[in-house]
Amino acid sequence: MGLSGSTQKDDQSTTTTVKKQIFILSGQSNMAGRGGVKNKRWDGIVPDDCKPDPSTIHRLNANLIWETAQEPLHADIDTKKTCGVGPGMSFANAVKDYIPGVIDLVPCAVGGTAIKEWAKGQKLYEDMVRRAKSAASSGGEIKAMLWYQGESDAPSQNAAGSYKTNMETLIHNVRSDLGLPSLPIIQVALASGDGYIEVIREAQKAIDLPNVVCVDAKGLELKEDNLHLTTAAQVQLGHMLADAYLAHFG
Repeated sequence: MGLSGSTQKDDQSTTTTVKKQIFILSGQSNMAGRGGVKNKRWDGIVPDDCKPDPSTIHRLNANLIWETAQEPLHADIDTKKTCGVGPGMSFANAVKDYIPGVIDLVPCAVGGTAIKEWAKGQKLYEDMVRRAKSAASSGGEIKAMLWYQGESDAPSQNAAGSYKTNMETLIHNVRSDLGLPSLPIIQVALASGDGYIEVIREAQKAIDLPNVVCVDAKGLELKEDNLHLTTAAQVQLGHMLADAYLAHFG
């Protein structure tokens, strides 16, 4: 669904008055969303907290076109797996009454990706930066990056041991390439994973950089695969991310 003229880039009469708040959603499958997905099919159930709001919440699709945001947010980004409910829509609905203007979501998460695949120069990283810059070019302000990733690094002792350094490098590179040295980062400490999951979690919680906060997903309800969050847990995570944003940056 396309947006009305009041939010289009070429409508010069309104872009100066409607504040566009941009949020990057990145990482892997629990950010892309697997809530409600079973046997490679999404059940199509959209919780009230995740309902679309065409006048206020938009998403940048894979073709860099703004449209009404709706579940599944990452369907045209994380294309090799079936996407369902993630935390993005419940986050947006939770913050929309507390921040001015419209909320523009930029989905970038891709399931099964290790942090080395998000290194500067790699396709995932460059696509994320490209999409973020495109979003901002329409007159918006990038307010934060929401990051949930690390399950793919947990099985490897070497990857887990270097996670903190790699994540800090990622944060530095994103801020540098977007020209936003103080860009808020809200990362999620893993809820699940195999192997060295606690090493990853401790690394995530130990990052001590300005404007970086951590939301702990441990204890949120998991699906039968013991890896992905249920629909209810995704909704809850969205609220946790919203609370963190409003408390620290809103």
